Amino acid sequence: MNKHPLDKLMNRLSLLVLVGSVVFLAGYWKQIPAEVPMHYNAAGEIDRWGTKAELLILPVIAWLLYGLLTVVEQFPSAWNTGVKVTAENREQVYALLGHMLSTLKLLVMVMFAWITLWCALARPLPVWFLPVVLAAVFGNMAYWLVRIFRAR
Repeated sequence: MNKHPLDKLMNRLSLLVLVGSVVFLAGYWKQIPAEVPMHYNAAGEIDRWGTKAELLILPVIAWLLYGLLTVVEQFPSAWNTGVKVTAENREQVYALLGHMLSTLKLLVMVMFAWITLWCALARPLPVWFLPVVLAAVFGNMAYWLVRIFRAR
Protein backbone atom coordinates (compact mmCIF):
# COMPACT_ATOMS: atom_id res chain seq x y z
CA MET A 1 0.00 0.00 0.00
CA ASN A 2 1.41 3.37 -1.01
CA LYS A 3 1.38 6.04 1.66
CA HIS A 4 -0.44 9.27 1.03
CA PRO A 5 1.86 12.35 0.91
CA LEU A 6 0.11 13.76 4.00
CA ASP A 7 0.86 10.54 5.91
CA LYS A 8 4.51 10.79 4.88
CA LEU A 9 4.57 14.40 6.08
CA MET A 10 3.02 13.49 9.44
CA ASN A 11 5.51 10.65 9.88
CA ARG A 12 8.39 13.05 9.17
CA LEU A 13 6.95 15.59 11.59
CA SER A 14 6.63 12.85 14.23
CA LEU A 15 10.27 11.95 13.72
CA LEU A 16 11.27 15.62 13.86
CA VAL A 17 9.42 16.03 17.18
CA LEU A 18 11.19 12.96 18.56
CA VAL A 19 14.61 14.14 17.46
CA GLY A 20 13.82 17.62 18.77
CA SER A 21 13.00 16.20 22.21
CA VAL A 22 16.32 14.37 22.37
CA VAL A 23 18.25 17.40 21.12
CA PHE A 24 16.48 19.59 23.68
CA LEU A 25 17.36 17.23 26.54
CA ALA A 26 20.97 16.94 25.39
CA GLY A 27 21.40 20.69 24.99
CA TYR A 28 19.55 21.68 28.15
CA TRP A 29 20.80 18.82 30.36
CA LYS A 30 23.09 20.95 32.58
CA GLN A 31 20.28 23.41 33.34
CA ILE A 32 17.76 20.71 34.29
CA PRO A 33 17.29 20.61 38.08
CA ALA A 34 18.44 17.52 39.97
CA GLU A 35 14.81 16.72 40.88
CA VAL A 36 12.11 16.90 38.23
CA PRO A 37 8.42 16.05 38.12
CA MET A 38 7.87 12.47 37.01
CA HIS A 39 4.12 12.14 37.43
CA TYR A 40 1.16 14.45 37.31
CA ASN A 41 -2.41 14.06 38.52
CA ALA A 42 -5.43 14.78 36.32
CA ALA A 43 -5.31 18.48 37.25
CA GLY A 44 -1.69 18.71 36.03
CA GLU A 45 -0.27 19.00 39.55
CA ILE A 46 3.01 17.26 40.29
CA ASP A 47 2.48 14.23 42.50
CA ARG A 48 5.84 12.47 42.13
CA TRP A 49 9.37 13.79 41.80
CA GLY A 50 12.36 11.91 40.44
CA THR A 51 15.93 12.42 39.34
CA LYS A 52 16.67 14.10 36.06
CA ALA A 53 18.10 10.79 34.80
CA GLU A 54 14.54 9.46 34.91
CA LEU A 55 13.67 11.98 32.20
CA LEU A 56 15.42 9.71 29.72
CA ILE A 57 12.55 7.24 30.13
CA LEU A 58 10.18 9.58 28.30
CA PRO A 59 12.03 9.74 24.97
CA VAL A 60 12.74 6.00 25.16
CA ILE A 61 9.02 5.27 25.53
CA ALA A 62 8.23 7.75 22.74
CA TRP A 63 10.75 6.08 20.41
CA LEU A 64 9.33 2.65 21.24
CA LEU A 65 5.79 3.84 20.50
CA TYR A 66 6.95 5.46 17.26
CA GLY A 67 8.60 2.21 16.22
CA LEU A 68 5.59 0.10 17.19
CA LEU A 69 3.15 2.34 15.30
CA THR A 70 5.49 2.38 12.29
CA VAL A 71 5.59 -1.43 12.25
CA VAL A 72 1.81 -1.66 12.67
CA GLU A 73 1.38 0.64 9.66
CA GLN A 74 3.19 -1.90 7.49
CA PHE A 75 0.61 -4.67 8.01
CA PRO A 76 -2.82 -3.30 7.12
CA SER A 77 -4.28 -6.77 6.55
CA ALA A 78 -3.73 -7.52 10.26
CA TRP A 79 -5.67 -4.46 11.43
CA ASN A 80 -9.07 -4.90 13.00
CA THR A 81 -10.95 -2.43 10.85
CA GLY A 82 -14.39 -2.77 12.41
CA VAL A 83 -15.83 -3.17 8.90
CA LYS A 84 -15.76 -6.00 6.44
CA VAL A 85 -12.87 -5.36 4.06
CA THR A 86 -13.75 -6.33 0.52
CA ALA A 87 -11.93 -6.04 -2.78
CA GLU A 88 -14.05 -2.95 -3.52
CA ASN A 89 -13.32 -1.04 -0.32
CA ARG A 90 -9.90 -2.41 0.65
CA GLU A 91 -7.84 0.47 -0.74
CA GLN A 92 -10.04 3.16 0.79
CA VAL A 93 -10.37 1.45 4.20
CA TYR A 94 -6.62 0.83 4.45
CA ALA A 95 -5.86 4.40 3.36
CA LEU A 96 -8.19 5.79 6.03
CA LEU A 97 -6.63 3.54 8.68
CA GLY A 98 -3.21 4.73 7.53
CA HIS A 99 -4.36 8.33 7.98
CA MET A 100 -5.65 7.50 11.46
CA LEU A 101 -2.36 5.88 12.48
CA SER A 102 -0.16 8.66 11.11
CA THR A 103 -2.20 11.38 12.83
CA LEU A 104 -2.30 9.34 16.05
CA LYS A 105 1.46 8.88 15.87
CA LEU A 106 2.00 12.64 15.51
CA LEU A 107 -0.37 13.42 18.39
CA VAL A 108 1.36 10.92 20.69
CA MET A 109 4.83 12.21 19.79
CA VAL A 110 3.79 15.82 20.44
CA MET A 111 2.26 14.77 23.76
CA PHE A 112 5.48 13.03 24.85
CA ALA A 113 7.59 15.99 23.71
CA TRP A 114 5.38 18.40 25.67
CA ILE A 115 5.59 16.27 28.83
CA THR A 116 9.36 15.91 28.43
CA LEU A 117 9.74 19.68 28.12
CA TRP A 118 7.49 20.41 31.09
CA CYS A 119 9.27 17.82 33.27
CA ALA A 120 12.69 19.23 32.31
CA LEU A 121 11.47 22.72 33.23
CA ALA A 122 10.07 21.31 36.53
CA ARG A 123 6.68 22.86 35.87
CA PRO A 124 3.17 21.58 36.55
CA LEU A 125 1.15 20.78 33.45
CA PRO A 126 -1.52 23.27 32.46
CA VAL A 127 -4.96 22.24 33.72
CA TRP A 128 -6.17 22.02 30.10
CA PHE A 129 -3.47 19.51 29.09
CA LEU A 130 -5.28 16.26 29.91
CA PRO A 131 -8.68 17.25 28.44
CA VAL A 132 -7.04 18.56 25.28
CA VAL A 133 -4.88 15.43 24.84
CA LEU A 134 -7.84 13.11 25.43
CA ALA A 135 -10.07 15.10 23.06
CA ALA A 136 -7.36 15.16 20.39
CA VAL A 137 -6.53 11.44 20.58
CA PHE A 138 -10.09 10.12 20.89
CA GLY A 139 -11.49 12.79 18.57
CA ASN A 140 -8.92 11.81 15.94
CA MET A 141 -9.79 8.14 16.28
CA ALA A 142 -13.54 8.81 16.20
CA TYR A 143 -13.20 10.97 13.09
CA TRP A 144 -11.30 8.31 11.15
CA LEU A 145 -13.44 5.43 12.40
CA VAL A 146 -16.60 7.22 11.22
CA ARG A 147 -14.96 7.75 7.83
CA ILE A 148 -13.98 4.06 7.72
CA PHE A 149 -17.50 2.99 8.69
CA ARG A 150 -18.90 5.13 5.86
CA ALA A 151 -16.41 3.60 3.40
CA ARG A 152 -17.72 0.10 3.91
